[in-house]
Amino acid sequence: MSLENKYNLKSPGVKRLMREAFELASPTEEFHACPLDDNLFEWHFTVRGPPSTEFDGGCYHGRILLPSQYPMQPPNIILLTPNGRFEVNKKICLSISGHHPESWQPSWSIRTALLALIAFMPTPAAGTIGSLDYTPEERQHLAKKSKTWECQICGRIADKLAWAGSDGSGHKLTEEETSLIKQIALKAEEDANKSEARPTTSNEQPSEDLEDGNIEIRQRITITAAHSSVSTSLPNTDALLTASINRSNKDQLWTAVIWIIISIIILLVIRRIFLL
Repeated sequence: MSLENKYNLKSPGVKRLMREAFELASPTEEFHACPLDDNLFEWHFTVRGPPSTEFDGGCYHGRILLPSQYPMQPPNIILLTPNGRFEVNKKICLSISGHHPESWQPSWSIRTALLALIAFMPTPAAGTIGSLDYTPEERQHLAKKSKTWECQICGRIADKLAWAGSDGSGHKLTEEETSLIKQIALKAEEDANKSEARPTTSNEQPSEDLEDGNIEIRQRITITAAHSSVSTSLPNTDALLTASINRSNKDQLWTAVIWIIISIIILLVIRRIFLL
């Protein structure tokens, strides 16, 4: 069944996606995206790593999951190709993804999301959801390996992009897209600076082993935070338990008093009846 027969063409979201599918049908040097044959709300995409970075020359494939309320709500982006910047098979956190619906604008599109993803790749991870902090050498190695990566649905991803001199290679960015990419890069840099400026506590002493230092620090922070949370919750739990026991004891006492009073009244009534 074709997409035209499967979906309500009067739906604004369907109309928008059909139009975007038509506009993105021809691949460019930077990216290519298209919906699955049987699902207009799931797209597969391929982007080329930004030049003059550790991702230069790499080809990265992924999925775009679009909500039924698109374009009023943002898409979710999942990368499938190992890249050293984002975790694979996990929704990544971008200002134009489902993790930040408050910053999404309906005028943005799948093309905008892909350009933003490319712009985000060389920025610091800054501890965001789905981020990885590999070394430049590791990322360069993954960029080389990505050229031979294949998707079970789309095939060899390197063949999906246009190359210099081809018909799709001359597509230029609009002023709005260029401005958006600059804003994204600036925001990512600000987030990284904020992350680095956070004060170091006594629980965050650097490890002597530089190679495993970050891992050990993260483990100590996690364990300390968990221990603090447990120890904070214990007094509250004890207090609640004590209060509950006290209330139970009081209830039992009042119940006993009431039964005694009722018993006395019954005895008095019986005595009066027999005396009459």
